[in-house]
Amino acid sequence: MEALRRANDIRSERARLKEALRNGDVAIATVLSDPPPCVATAKVLDLILAVPKYGRVKANKLLERCRVSSSKTVNGLTPRQRKELLELLGA
Repeated sequence: MEALRRANDIRSERARLKEALRNGDVAIATVLSDPPPCVATAKVLDLILAVPKYGRVKANKLLERCRVSSSKTVNGLTPRQRKELLELLGA
């Protein structure tokens, strides 16, 4: 039961973060450069899709340019991938 509660808390926190990204309250560069614990296992593609003006095609092109798999998690990014993503996202 404790694990289920914790998983629900993480999902709720992640949903609030995605909403903040949609509203422009939080920058994607901030999330990727210093990720909060709730996005450790989140897919990078899902976070980019929450950013205004980034649809599926544009987000996939960005990931392809940085040589990042669409299933890559935030914690799974290598330093090179993180740096390239931040540069292309305008950080």
